[in-house]
Amino acid sequence: MRLKIRILDKYIFREVFLSFLFAICAFSAVFIGSGTLFRIAQYITDYGASLPSIIKIFVFSLPGVVMWTFPMSMLLASLLTFGRLSSASEITAMKSCGIGFGRIAAPAILLGFVVSVGAVLFNEHVVPRANTAYRNVIYYEIEGNSGMKSQEHLIIKEIENGKIQRLVYARSFEAEQQRLMGVSLQIFGADGKVTHVENAEYAEWTGTEWIMHKGDVYEIADEHLERRMRFERQVLPVQKDPRQIIREQKKPEEMTMRELRHQIALMQTQYVNTTKLETELYQRISIPMASLIFTLIGVPLGLQPTRNSSSAGFAMSVIIIFIYYALMTMGNAFARGEVLPAMLAVWLPNIVGMVAGGILLRRASQ
Repeated sequence: MRLKIRILDKYIFREVFLSFLFAICAFSAVFIGSGTLFRIAQYITDYGASLPSIIKIFVFSLPGVVMWTFPMSMLLASLLTFGRLSSASEITAMKSCGIGFGRIAAPAILLGFVVSVGAVLFNEHVVPRANTAYRNVIYYEIEGNSGMKSQEHLIIKEIENGKIQRLVYARSFEAEQQRLMGVSLQIFGADGKVTHVENAEYAEWTGTEWIMHKGDVYEIADEHLERRMRFERQVLPVQKDPRQIIREQKKPEEMTMRELRHQIALMQTQYVNTTKLETELYQRISIPMASLIFTLIGVPLGLQPTRNSSSAGFAMSVIIIFIYYALMTMGNAFARGEVLPAMLAVWLPNIVGMVAGGILLRRASQ
């Protein structure tokens, strides 16, 4: 009996996995056709983008596209596979052998969990790098931007032997004046604790160095303030010109979770609202975990009599995906409006999906 169950597990796992691969290709084609190719056509007509640049942005856009297809692909795979098994009376045959529905669904749920964990890793190590490369190709190769532009929330780090030595935060960079506004410099000791802080109204690029104006110096020992001094002008120890600093800055979608947490902590010390970054951070886990949630929903729904065709499976998956992303949009609005804590707001669709999946699985098991 145990050998038969192992064969059954492999059979269901393989069927769901093959449907999952098909769904990734199908949904990716939809996203690429409706979004990526349209943007590529714009870059060709507006900027005369070269073929190598077009190939680069197509390749670098794929990880972000594929990432969004994982949850919906698991949903469609579950609906199609269990719909086919149900319509062919294979589920009935399995149950007649004394195998409970929970045991039948286990391989699909396991695959959903594996996909979720893999998606978290993929979203952490591949997608941010691809997004950075994508932006650089667009900005420097296609649009041909050689000048600098103003932006907010800049971070400059100096790391030696894997340890951070200096950290500079600026509220904004004014391109025309070549100024960093609202500058804060932190110097760290060998134990990783802050020993020296300098805050200035602004730092100005002279052509060779950065000069801070109108600020304060704080000497810190054992996490206690030892001395405070005022200055009118002082050199900011950053050996990078404005162009280098701007090029090194990352958007939230280009950061890893570690970088996001670090930037959130730093911005909070400057009393800057971090809701947008917190939302991005929590979504790095919540969206990949939706693959498991969608599996919990798709498996029992696939047993319904209406799930006996691919078209019905597609239709049901579209409806569920629409509801999920409507809840996600609402959750993001709640987070940014501070109606709910960012973590709760971001996880709202998954919580609703988990409850719905649990109810559906319980009913299917009866």
